Amino acid sequence: MLIPILIASLISSINAAAIVSSSQSYPLSHPAVLGPKTRLTIGNKTIAPDGFERVATLVNGIFPGPLIAAQKGDDFVIEVVNELQDQSMFMSTSVHWHGLHQNRTNNADGASFVTQCPIAQNHSFLYSFSVPDQAGTYWYHSHYSVQYCDGMKGPLVIYDPHDPLAHMYDVDDASTVITLSDWYHNTATVLRYVIGNNSTTSLINGLGRYAGGPISDLAVITVEQGKRYRMRLVSMACDPNFQFSIDGHNLTIIEADGELTEPLVVDQLQIFVAQRYSVVLVADKPVDNYWIRNLPNTANASYEGGRNSAILRYKGARKAEPTTVNIAPKSPLAETDLHALINPGAPGIPEYGKADINLNLEVTNINGTFYVNNVSFKPPTIPVLLQILSGAQEPSQLLPNGSVIVLEANKVVELTLSTTGAGGPHPIHLHGHTFDVVQSAGNSSLNYVNPVRRDVVSAGSPGQQMVIRW
Repeated sequence: MLIPILIASLISSINAAAIVSSSQSYPLSHPAVLGPKTRLTIGNKTIAPDGFERVATLVNGIFPGPLIAAQKGDDFVIEVVNELQDQSMFMSTSVHWHGLHQNRTNNADGASFVTQCPIAQNHSFLYSFSVPDQAGTYWYHSHYSVQYCDGMKGPLVIYDPHDPLAHMYDVDDASTVITLSDWYHNTATVLRYVIGNNSTTSLINGLGRYAGGPISDLAVITVEQGKRYRMRLVSMACDPNFQFSIDGHNLTIIEADGELTEPLVVDQLQIFVAQRYSVVLVADKPVDNYWIRNLPNTANASYEGGRNSAILRYKGARKAEPTTVNIAPKSPLAETDLHALINPGAPGIPEYGKADINLNLEVTNINGTFYVNNVSFKPPTIPVLLQILSGAQEPSQLLPNGSVIVLEANKVVELTLSTTGAGGPHPIHLHGHTFDVVQSAGNSSLNYVNPVRRDVVSAGSPGQQMVIRW
């Protein structure tokens, strides 16, 4: 049986329009929510999330896209309709349901040129799949080139009515989903040809400010004193990672990428592209406004003028920007301190290199082009899944040559990955699986006993490596 796996480096980098005095916000107290059986219409619309107008690619005309909410065990039937019209932008599309395993339904995984042909303009595609055994925080996004950097993305949450950590929080609904994103004033069709672009703005729940721009709206998260909130953080960024914190409040991590963790108290966490965390915030501070901080790892990033920020507002507090002060974290997240809550332990023999299949991959970046073991991915003319369904039996028959790794079924796999060249640290995501992070980038220790289990991990910076097993 041939099982191709896709290991994608989530990278990106950024036409312009006019500055306006106020961003076009959507009511955060009543966010759009869809169920698991719905329709997503993909189209173009001018928006100004940071006060700067530009054309975007949106889901149902809003940014971020609507929350898709479901219960554990639900069946999903989602029609995606391509109504894109702007010829200066990408005109085809597809949707990936990030973090959902798609067991026996990988035709619905949404990866253009791997599991499907892109959806052409004025056409639609029906994604039908079941999620019998997953619950947690996920997201959906275009999986066509770097199109999602133009705004085609949104959160997806599967609630578990029997969540074993439900006793830790009182509120867990659409109002506690917090999306984190970078934003560019150039379109993705331009960005993909530019090396070393930094984002113009960081957005929280689709709102933010940029240097030299207007005092546009910031997102407001409202809490009530005395209640405990499960905040679901979703990084929908294209490039930077963020340092996330809320002034005066600790955050108790209970989930990483759809996998429950042993509760861990931190006062700041680093979140990479496509990662998700659930954190419990106890609203036990005086009624007031507090800064929510989300600093990207980009040059000259700061909180000046409310940049890279949002507002945590207690009910009863006046409507004003916070005056709270940023202080150095005392207990920032170290990934190695996270441990899986349920069935901890990496599969297989608990020694390095003793998995059934041991892979070593080196990622390099030469003049803005990424290579994995000296091979740069080029989309095949026929999607890989279709090649298999059409009769390909041997790995040598699968295209593109060098970009398809074939694994024997029901084997324990250990992957060691290192990076060289500029642009790191880059996260990687494995479709169809969660994995145990045996070695985190930048850490020398190996943990086979109780590592964190997730589906996105940092590959680190030059000179570092990470090891995962599944």
